[in-house]
Amino acid sequence: MVNKIWGFFIISGICFCFITGKLELLNKQILDSTKQSFDMIIQIFPVMALWMGIMNIATVSGLLKKMAYRLSPFLTKLFPEIPKGHESLSYIASNIIVNLFGLGNAATPFGLKAMKSLQAINPKKDTASCSMVTFLVLNTSGMTIVPTTIISLRMLHKSVNPTEIVFPCILATLCATIAGLLLDRILARRYYH
Repeated sequence: MVNKIWGFFIISGICFCFITGKLELLNKQILDSTKQSFDMIIQIFPVMALWMGIMNIATVSGLLKKMAYRLSPFLTKLFPEIPKGHESLSYIASNIIVNLFGLGNAATPFGLKAMKSLQAINPKKDTASCSMVTFLVLNTSGMTIVPTTIISLRMLHKSVNPTEIVFPCILATLCATIAGLLLDRILARRYYH
């Protein structure tokens, strides 16, 4: 559906430029956007590569597993339907930890594995389980300690202090996580129990 909406916008924009005789403006915008996108990738790539490398080292060294183990008491309370020691808890913990460092791209594989694992223990295969909904809320709210991507974008646009966004991001994502989980608990009692 979203692809159709964006496709409509693109086609209508091209038609509008063609009708109004402003094709040179369209060509200029396409070239400028391409250059800006390439510059953004060049600026963000080193920071993302650094953090992805750190997360890979943490995974290989077992640090990520140890951190996930530390989260397990919290997760067993948050996901009481998941059997203790189930693999989905470690995937969920890994997803949370990677999101804490603002690496949504690196968290995606863990999130997909967690959902697949949760689906395996879901009694109603055509409906999301309570645990799946809770995980989705937790993942979407994206509690972040180090907003890596935002800092990179602020560096790209020559911010005087690109890291000043850290505390507001922590506060905003903490509030979003708490509000999301509270709403999830309220709705879970209504629809799942």
